[in-house]
Amino acid sequence: MEEAVPMEIEAVPASGEYLDALAAMAQEAVAEQADARGGWVWSRREVREKPFSESLRAALDDPDQAVWVGLIDGTPVGYAAAAVESLQSGDWLGRVTDLYVTTGARDVGVGEELIGEVLRWCELRDCVGVDSLALPGNRATKNFFETFGFTARLLVLHRRLGPAPGPSSEPVTSPQ
Repeated sequence: MEEAVPMEIEAVPASGEYLDALAAMAQEAVAEQADARGGWVWSRREVREKPFSESLRAALDDPDQAVWVGLIDGTPVGYAAAAVESLQSGDWLGRVTDLYVTTGARDVGVGEELIGEVLRWCELRDCVGVDSLALPGNRATKNFFETFGFTARLLVLHRRLGPAPGPSSEPVTSPQ
């Protein structure tokens, strides 16, 4: 019987060398969720600006944003991005803008490493809290965030007008 070889799992600050991999993962994240309940509007409103490579490059250069890459044995398999915004009170709120781990690398600790980095960064920025989104019915995402102390603070209700848009009503654009 062979012994399992331990994997090195880490989350490190992203740099330009990872930009293509990050943009491809952003594309995968949107494609995975766009057809889920609530995903049609989410994929056109809440996701980062396209092209993903440009908005991720801007995030790398913005002091009010941070991006990390999740690695297994040095190979990029996930990423997270966060931003801070000023509240009307003058306090800072952290926001998880992106969090994605490729399907083959889930459930081994990459997401945990990434969210840990996000939370540490937000604490260093003196944020009063951290928000993230989960689509309705995405129990795995909700459960993941709850293990880190996240709780629902707002529900957004939506009413569709007109015929239901189909998955092919607007293709997801490429990560370029």
